[in-house]
Amino acid sequence: METLRFLLHRARGKRPGRRSYSIYRNVEGPGGEGAAGLELKVTDGEEDEDMAALVTPSPRNRTKALTYLVLSALLVFTVAFLLGYVALRGSCPSCAGLRGDLLAVVSDEGTVEELPAPGPPLYWADLKEMFQKYLREESIERTIRWVSEGPHPPGSPRMDALTHRLLESFTSYRLDRAWTDTHYVGLQYPDRQNPNFLHLLDTQGGILEKLPLEDPEMYCPYSAPGNATGGLVYANYGRQEDFDALRQLGVNPQGHLVIVRVGQISYAEKVANAESAQARGVLIYPDPWDIPQDPRKLGLSQNRAVYGHVHMGTGDPYTPGFPSFNHTQFPPVLSSGLPSIPAHPISASTAARLLSKLTGLAAPRNWKGRLAEVPYHLGPGDSGTRVHLQVNNIKTSTMISNIFGCLEGRFEPDHYVIVGAQRDSLGPGAAGSGVGTALLLELARTFSTMVRNGFQLRRTLLFASWDAGDFGSIGSTEWLEGYLTMLHLKAVAYISLDNAVLGDDKFYAKTSPVLVSLIESVLKQVDSPNRSSQSLYEQVTFPDRPGTVMQPLSMDSSAYTFITFAGVPGVEFSFTEDGRLYPFLNTQDDTYENLNALLFGRLPAVARSVAEVVGQLLIKLTHDHLVPLDFACYGDALVQQITPFNLYSSELKSRGLTLQWMYSARGDYIRAAEKLRQEIYSSDERNERLNRMYNVRIMRVEFYFLSPYVSVTETPFRHILHGRGAHTLQALLEHLRLLREAPGRFNEALFRRQLALVTWTLQGAANALSGEVWDIDNNF
Repeated sequence: METLRFLLHRARGKRPGRRSYSIYRNVEGPGGEGAAGLELKVTDGEEDEDMAALVTPSPRNRTKALTYLVLSALLVFTVAFLLGYVALRGSCPSCAGLRGDLLAVVSDEGTVEELPAPGPPLYWADLKEMFQKYLREESIERTIRWVSEGPHPPGSPRMDALTHRLLESFTSYRLDRAWTDTHYVGLQYPDRQNPNFLHLLDTQGGILEKLPLEDPEMYCPYSAPGNATGGLVYANYGRQEDFDALRQLGVNPQGHLVIVRVGQISYAEKVANAESAQARGVLIYPDPWDIPQDPRKLGLSQNRAVYGHVHMGTGDPYTPGFPSFNHTQFPPVLSSGLPSIPAHPISASTAARLLSKLTGLAAPRNWKGRLAEVPYHLGPGDSGTRVHLQVNNIKTSTMISNIFGCLEGRFEPDHYVIVGAQRDSLGPGAAGSGVGTALLLELARTFSTMVRNGFQLRRTLLFASWDAGDFGSIGSTEWLEGYLTMLHLKAVAYISLDNAVLGDDKFYAKTSPVLVSLIESVLKQVDSPNRSSQSLYEQVTFPDRPGTVMQPLSMDSSAYTFITFAGVPGVEFSFTEDGRLYPFLNTQDDTYENLNALLFGRLPAVARSVAEVVGQLLIKLTHDHLVPLDFACYGDALVQQITPFNLYSSELKSRGLTLQWMYSARGDYIRAAEKLRQEIYSSDERNERLNRMYNVRIMRVEFYFLSPYVSVTETPFRHILHGRGAHTLQALLEHLRLLREAPGRFNEALFRRQLALVTWTLQGAANALSGEVWDIDNNF
């Protein structure tokens, strides 16, 4: 500034008056150890003759002064501009590291550790390389081994030890937080003093044979206790279409027990369908057609049964819709999904002895399995063969513990990306819980290491280990029920690690539509575990079979509850064998040795591929400025689901009904999605306020499709596209079909109510996506 003032005087042809000049110079400290301070020297203007000569005005000097003035002004402007730019960049997420050297953390010992100054910004390629660098395949293998050493059901000593070990692991990884969440739930176990049994009876009710039920620990949790006696009917997989086929063939399951095969649908759906057909009980067996049982190859023993719960729902069935905290005093109530008939798993050998005694009509050709010397008749026939099933399972109040760890985000810490895995297993559970737990721990360790080496999470990454998964995703559901009012505002997405490795030929993603495009982009960047020249996407997709990778979620997945109950986008990944099921899932043979042998010793490598897919997905979801969810995809999904309604326009018109308002709501959603896309495209990516506003609207798209008109305690799966109940689009279409198939059963008043509630749920989704109330543009 003094230089600039001097030049201004000189440009005016004026000589500065007498003045003093202050000169600063460094002064070394004692011993010459650097500058200890500054020394001030004052010099009077008269003492310097050279200075007097310098300030003599002349035309030449005046021209030079003007030149210096212009250059100095440019220099000041440039410096000020650069300083302002740097200050502005400090608020940009990609440049947030400029303030990193001001941060400090307090260690567990109470000492303050300064964080290292961050390096240059990390881009997508850098983050991918960093993740692959720190991911350890050997750690995954080691964890699968010790998790699956033996059965570890909820409440057992082995489970308690596993819980403590996982909590210690989260703590040792230096996550920001690690904690447990405890619930007291009602679980069902066999009565060891009064075991279940199955008898073959003669026409007089006498016992012909006591059929073996093999391992007493293999049972169907939440089967109705009691006995069932009657003839036996073969019902294929127990699907609704199978029972419809029996009715068309003149075979009535009413008053009899049904025997069904493992596969196609869940145990709970099989039992629910049998109960709807008024059967008295259900026996479920693994057929060699579905589950390999060749003794010359790696397969399930014919004397092994496959367990599975039969609650048509998720969570604790004794507190439906409510969290099972110990301090809550809810009135006693049972889930409507609990069956009223007994059910039990049996082995293939026991099933063969039963099926060989059936007479009556021959089963359809595509119903016939591969049990040796079994003709596959439908029964019950006139042989007089009857069976007696006795189930003595008892309810036990059990404390379960979910384990959590988190890495907090820097810019949106209140938005959570959740990754979780089941921890319990009624068997050894190598595939059922071992792989998922191993992946969860390794992802937590890897991301914690990345954060300590410069990766900045924009959103919080939450790791969850669920208890009581074998009983119907109880741990995850109870957590959602307990914190639903906040999670639907904070949860961005959920990734399930359950059943991640059941083979290595096919790769499936059971997912919400909003994650499909993101998953496809990630699969194209992960190498195939068994084809080195291909990406995983190239391995599992075929031109003649488009869309085979993405599948809808089933109720058996913990991700299903996140989507349909909480309105949080979810996905579950799974490697499977081509054309057959993993033979040991949910059995006592689900060991590390069997799973690794099935993959020819490549289990760790396949598990690593899943970790890379999930890891890259987590990086995208936690790092990108805008949440990478395809909110516009539901426009296409709605078109696909609503198109079949057009077939019934004439029947509706004859009754004075119209679907026009539902079509209009669909159009409003599509327009709102396009409007939001245009807004985002034209916005400034560095505007944090806009980013957060857009993210809130994007991450709640799934929640918008939960029907607000049904009770969460009575109809928990409220999603109108993926849920279950009379409020869904599928239920509306099935009711509409009655106009042609059974006009007498069509209830116009009920249909009008269903149509109104579906329409207004769709319209509400469109309005919410539009943003503010004054931005809503519809024709209602």
